[in-house]
Amino acid sequence: MTPGDRLKSQSACVLSAPELFRCIGADTAEWVRLSSHWEQLVQDNYAAELGITRLRRYGHFAYTPAAGSVRLLPHGVFAQPEDSNPLYVERDRHFEPLTGSFATDPLLLSLLRMLGKVATALDDAVEWSAKVTPFRVLSSAAGGGNPTPEGPHRDGVTLVTSLLIGRHNAEGGESTVYDLGGAPLLTTTLSEPGTMLLGDDRHTLHGVSPIRPLDPAQPARRDVLVITFAPSQLSDRRPHR
Repeated sequence: MTPGDRLKSQSACVLSAPELFRCIGADTAEWVRLSSHWEQLVQDNYAAELGITRLRRYGHFAYTPAAGSVRLLPHGVFAQPEDSNPLYVERDRHFEPLTGSFATDPLLLSLLRMLGKVATALDDAVEWSAKVTPFRVLSSAAGGGNPTPEGPHRDGVTLVTSLLIGRHNAEGGESTVYDLGGAPLLTTTLSEPGTMLLGDDRHTLHGVSPIRPLDPAQPARRDVLVITFAPSQLSDRRPHR
């Protein structure tokens, strides 16, 4: 069963690292190269306002199903629909763009093409808007390691995914997907790099519990790549058959 088929029947699913690597044709060297981009992330000043230590960047791509093509779009503000993230209603946020080497990384482009096919299995669109956000959340013994300070929420998209890049000296970070009434559908802790959580964001909420250091003398770290897909324009949508 494909990831798209699993989402259509379950609304949320987890791909193991071996499953994902088969889907995108990844090898160890490519994964090491992709992971290295997390060393170039910069502080998220909006999270800092909440006492959260988080690093990130942001990239915006278009995926065209007919051609299976991915292209980088001009950098702009990061905005979410008003009915999704309650912390930033009517507030556009400005983040540093992906570095050039990150935006053109072959493994990232393979991920986008694979996830574009998953999104297309859920709904039809002439073109998809794909938002790419690498995160690094840090926590000390005093706190500060909350990946989702807004609590369970939607992103206002069709497909939402979270790929674990790595974690160090961390406990917690449990991901839960809920139905729209708040009942848990799936709970998992992404612990093996390459494991991906996927959700149909139209029918679910998601949240992640805080991380804390296993060794209080050292910081905890959790690196993830969040990718979302939504139809580029409502006028581009075709009735789903």
